[in-house]
Amino acid sequence: MDTPAPASPLPPRYPVAIIGAGALGLSFAARLAQAGNTAVIARDGERARSLRRGIPVGGRLLRLDVFGAEETPEADWVIVLVKTGDTAAAAATAMAMRPKGVLSLQNGLVEALLPTAGPALTVGQGVTTEGAYRDAHGVHPSGAGETLLPPGFETLAALLVAAGFVARIEPDIAQARLAKLLVNAAINPLAALFRVPNGALLNPPHRLLLDTLVREALPVLQAHGLALDEAAALARVHGVATATAGNRASMLQDILAGRRTEIDAITGVLLRMPTPAGVALPTHQALHTLVRTIEQAAPDSRGG
Repeated sequence: MDTPAPASPLPPRYPVAIIGAGALGLSFAARLAQAGNTAVIARDGERARSLRRGIPVGGRLLRLDVFGAEETPEADWVIVLVKTGDTAAAAATAMAMRPKGVLSLQNGLVEALLPTAGPALTVGQGVTTEGAYRDAHGVHPSGAGETLLPPGFETLAALLVAAGFVARIEPDIAQARLAKLLVNAAINPLAALFRVPNGALLNPPHRLLLDTLVREALPVLQAHGLALDEAAALARVHGVATATAGNRASMLQDILAGRRTEIDAITGVLLRMPTPAGVALPTHQALHTLVRTIEQAAPDSRGG
């Protein structure tokens, strides 16, 4: 029988902590840990103990400082990378870490990560096009992306750059979030339904549906402030699919694992937005229905 790995010793305070021990969270943590002390917060102590035994990331076996949500250390900056349905629990965990700032890099539009945060705490949502997936052999980073942070996160941006990320402060982060929603709403459901990596969506027969999703969503997002025309919107989505060609979208990973997806936090958000007169989203509605049907039939459809 394996001897349980001892708990990681607590330093006085971590510079950075990642809440979320999924593929992307572990990929971020692995790179940050090469540059300095980094904590990973898993859903519970059992999961933390398992991960402390070692996890292959990018072909290397890494032993990270992993803690259960009930045993969190303190940290200066907390990055939230959990499914949107787990946001409230992650917010409570983040507050227990007494941070200077909490940054969501989740999918969708997280409007109220920490609604009770005080003026001394910096809270915001950025966007990232980093990709990673997990299989029986470990975590596989897939495609070098860019991470954009709101003003106020300059120190965290510098830590990310020091760890090798392409990261910067984006003054108009609301614009970037709308563009990310466009990308997610086009790529994630299609990848999940066709069970293909992102790059395959650029080829027939998927390309027609991909471009249809972009064209349908664009007038809605433009009405909410997205400053992209059709050519730029298509180029943005195609560019992300190209840069993350080998990545398995998060929604695909969830479908394959029989887990609840983030379809309501991505396509659902788009469908709930007020639409300009005469604008309809039939393709997005159809994909939302299809993904929800598959999700509800999964054995773990109620899980997170």
